[in-house]
Amino acid sequence: MSALTLASTGAELPEWGGVRVPESLIENPLVQEWNTPYATPPFDKIELADYEPAFDFAIAVNRAEIETIVNNPEPATFENTIVAMERSGELLGRISGVFFNLLSADTSNQMQDIAMRISPKLTELGNDISLNPELFARVKAVYENKKLKLDAEDRKLLDDTYKSFARSGAALSEADKELYRQYTTELSQLTLQFSQNSLDATNAFTYNITDPALVEELPDFVKEGMAAEAKARGEQGWTVTLQAPSYGPFMTYSSQRDIKEKLYREYNSRSLGGKYDNTANIKRITELRLKIANLLGYKCYADYVLEDRMAETSKAVNKFLDELLRETKEYAHKDYRTVAEYARTKGLEGDLMPWDWGYYNQKYKEEKYAISDELVKPYLKLENVKEGVFMLANRLYGLTFTPNREIAVYHPDVTAYDVKDADGKMLAVLYLDFFPRESKNAGAWMTEFRGMKTVDGVEQRPLVSLVMNFTKPTESTPSLLTFDEFTTFLHEFGHALHGMLAKGKYESQNGTNVYRDFVELPSQIMENWATEKEYLDLWAVHYQTGEKIPAELVEKIIAAKNYLAAYFHIRQLSFGISDMAWHSLTEPYTGDVEQFEVEAMAPTQITPVIKGTAMAPSFSHIFSGGYAAGYYGYKWAEVLAADAFSYFKQEGIFSRKVADKFRHELLEKGGHEHPMKLYVRFRGHKPKTAALIEQMGLK
Repeated sequence: MSALTLASTGAELPEWGGVRVPESLIENPLVQEWNTPYATPPFDKIELADYEPAFDFAIAVNRAEIETIVNNPEPATFENTIVAMERSGELLGRISGVFFNLLSADTSNQMQDIAMRISPKLTELGNDISLNPELFARVKAVYENKKLKLDAEDRKLLDDTYKSFARSGAALSEADKELYRQYTTELSQLTLQFSQNSLDATNAFTYNITDPALVEELPDFVKEGMAAEAKARGEQGWTVTLQAPSYGPFMTYSSQRDIKEKLYREYNSRSLGGKYDNTANIKRITELRLKIANLLGYKCYADYVLEDRMAETSKAVNKFLDELLRETKEYAHKDYRTVAEYARTKGLEGDLMPWDWGYYNQKYKEEKYAISDELVKPYLKLENVKEGVFMLANRLYGLTFTPNREIAVYHPDVTAYDVKDADGKMLAVLYLDFFPRESKNAGAWMTEFRGMKTVDGVEQRPLVSLVMNFTKPTESTPSLLTFDEFTTFLHEFGHALHGMLAKGKYESQNGTNVYRDFVELPSQIMENWATEKEYLDLWAVHYQTGEKIPAELVEKIIAAKNYLAAYFHIRQLSFGISDMAWHSLTEPYTGDVEQFEVEAMAPTQITPVIKGTAMAPSFSHIFSGGYAAGYYGYKWAEVLAADAFSYFKQEGIFSRKVADKFRHELLEKGGHEHPMKLYVRFRGHKPKTAALIEQMGLK
């Protein structure tokens, strides 16, 4: 139920949480009650000018809600303190849910300016709550009450609430609390700036080609995409950008080494110096994180983060990464030698350089496995893929997806769907946003405009959004996905299922609100269906002929996928190892960012090191996202996913028995219990790394 009510006195202005809405905000759609289908955001009514005043009011409301809890004359109880805190901030949560999701999916310079002004206010509010001694005293009193009789969900909320206060400086001295405020406020600004610099650097460079001979060899889908890009920019010929759907295919299919070297260096030096430099931000971000960790009694930031993860310690993470590296590195070197030797037979002189890799890898794959994106893409028309993904959710969990044109969306590219359970119960609204644009960050992600919770027996169902950057349709060809884009869709849809199938009382415990190294299990397990012929036969047909995808083609996809599995596995390990290096620092780093990265990644280096390049300045996952000291979680979850999918393979890839267990023991439970307990309950044993190594075809 909404917290918006009508006051009984005065001008009968509406209220939020007991705070009267100013007359100036009465018409603000972010503050008004949302009389929309399923109380979805009224995107068609929200304007940029609405955000800041709405944020300011919502912050004031949240402060009033906290004061009510603090000033309650009754002794602290689970309901009047812990649950009251969990329920506070509803208005702020829904405004933040809209604004910050659109800041990534449909941004503008004005939105970025608003974010820079709002961010310190939100950080200040968060600090004022977590560092409030009276509030912490009430939380502590409940936490230390040994007579409480709570169910597992309530106990987890209590434990997490107390831990959150302790990990946010509540037990610090007043002087250290002030330092904590300073550090976190500056950190919030710097991470925003990092993200903006990375986006701006990506958009700042394009390469225009006017000579037809230089693009003649490219597949039609690449040429058409480049031509459309050039036309949109008012340029002649063909234009390649640093956005993944443009950059990746050009690097894969073009033999123009000079152009590719330039593109590679530009792509891999984004924000390394220049107008959008992030190197100073990296040093300061890691320094501030170290200072925060030290204040809270930890040797380094990784120790602080990992205490609240499935892995639990830096030692466990490093052991995990080292074990995988030791077991697979020789195979990655073999992968590189295989492509390098092939390239020499095709006339390449000297070393196989990183900008050569995609081209010769693709040529080898086409020759050795007779496979290419061009062969696969006709069977992966986006509309068919979407229906295939929906079909999989239906076969496993009984879900149905129906477009709802009555739900407002934030961009014309977006479609909203009603998601219902097998019994017809409304489960969620799903927003799908497929194509790249300059207002959208690179990559793919799942997010929520609103999470799931239950209040007084009434469920608030989630509003889930999937944002991707897939190949656009052209004037003559529909959107045809590469195999990688298809698996990306399945991956992100797994996150969506985690959100849509959530059950429970508390939003902070539901859906994807789980440990970072557990959150990728529901997404990564979905990727396994991408190569299951039994599944593909249900929907994967040639967009022109209607022919089913041939079994031989699927077998070639699997073989081609496995032949470089070790190389790409080591590449992912290198990202996790780099992340751990940055966040295991025990002293502020003042040296060269590029050199730090070279040394950190040396154990995983397979291809030649290229001077003047570094991934850290655009590594948004760890410097502006939520994966600091947590990038290893992708590999951790791969092990979980490989082990879990082996259960489906054992019982049948559409087994409702296994799917029901996965749904009820993992997807629905969110963060209600420690994830290892949930996993063991589902699988019957702890995850084994051997399952992943076997899946890659290395053993």
